[in-house]
Parts: sequence; structure tokens; C-alpha cells
Amino acid sequence: MKTELQKILFATLLIGFIFPAQAQLTKEQLKERKEMAKMTKSELNSRSSKAARKEAKRLKKEGWQVAPGALPLDKQLDRSYNMQYEFDENQMPKYIMGEAMSIAENYDAAKTQAMELAKQNLAGQIQTEVTALVENTVANQQLAAEQAASITKTISASKNLISQSLGRTIPVVEVYRVKNNKNKEVMVRIAYSTTAAIQTTKKIIREELEKKGEDLHEQLDNLLGICN
Repeated sequence: MKTELQKILFATLLIGFIFPAQAQLTKEQLKERKEMAKMTKSELNSRSSKAARKEAKRLKKEGWQVAPGALPLDKQLDRSYNMQYEFDENQMPKYIMGEAMSIAENYDAAKTQAMELAKQNLAGQIQTEVTALVENTVANQQLAAEQAASITKTISASKNLISQSLGRTIPVVEVYRVKNNKNKEVMVRIAYSTTAAIQTTKKIIREELEKKGEDLHEQLDNLLGICN
């Protein structure tokens, strides 16, 4: 059974990877964000702790464990959900979360690969969030449809550049389990500041638009004006 976080990740990634040019947040996702934005800090903490305990129980049953010296699984997951439930006044998540798993003969190799896959996961979600911003401006008649189409096309083609340009990510969850053949399977969950993500994406999109000779800098600055 998928966790609440995994469902959200899967939904956004499915939209971002299969329909990148039309990626947008669903009405259900926006509704959930607005509801969480109204919750008090204690209500959010209670909700995240409950979700974390439920997921920790499931993961332990599936054989997942933490590395020696790492935070207990419950604590890692509690932090993960707390970060997941943080939104600003515009219903933008304060953190974008990425998750991935990988299997290798040794722990370090599996972890390294999982981290790279998680960054790709993260880049896909950054695409989704930024594309949603573009489409929202079209709906509010703040940006012409043809201008938005050019920007979203550039965004959808820049996933690898976004992934490569990400700064230091925040490790949130790291667990592993030993397979029957003794290989190690590692699962990681990482977070990245949405503001920093948009700053990075803004820089990349501007450079890509310049390469194509398209003068949409002012529109792009207004669109992503939360980042200077």
C-alpha cells in the first residue's frame, strides 16, 4: 500500500513525465494544500506523526532498517512528513521531496545510485511545480498562451539540466534491507527548498531561451518573481 507521500509523488511524477507540457496540479492537490495551510502547527505535527508511525510500522515489517548511527526510522519519517506538509501562503510547498530505491552488491554503491535517481525524481517535480506556475498565469491572463507554450516547452526539455544544477539536497530518510542474494537495497528520500529550486530553474530557462533567441526574459522574471 502506498504511503500518502508516495501517492503525491507518484501523481506529480506521472503528470510531469508523461505529459510534461501540460503538467499541472490537480484540484484535489490544491484543495489539500489549502486545507493544510489552515492547520495549526500542532495539528500538522499530529498529522505527520500519525502518518510517520504508520509508515514506519509498514517499512519495518517489509525488512527495512536504518544504518548504524542514523536517526531511528520513526524520527526520520516524522521529519519527512513535517517537511511535506509545509506550504506557503500561495499553496506552494516549502520543500520539494524526491525519493528513489536502488540495489547493488554493496551499500555505498546502492546509496549512490539511489541518490542520483532521487535527484532525477526531484527535478521532475520541480518541472511540475514551475509548469503549474506558468499555466496559472495563463489562466489569470497574465501571460499570452504562445509565450507560456514556449516557456513550458523549454522547462520540459530541461530536466537533466535542472538535476545537474541542483545544489546540496537535504537527506531526510535513508533505509536499507538485505536481499536474498545478499545484495543491498537502499531507499532514500531527499528534500530541496522550493525557493532555491525555482531560482535554479529560472536561471536555466533564461539561458535556454537566450540560446533560442527568444526575448521572454521580462515575462519570465515576472512569472518567477518570488526569486531574484
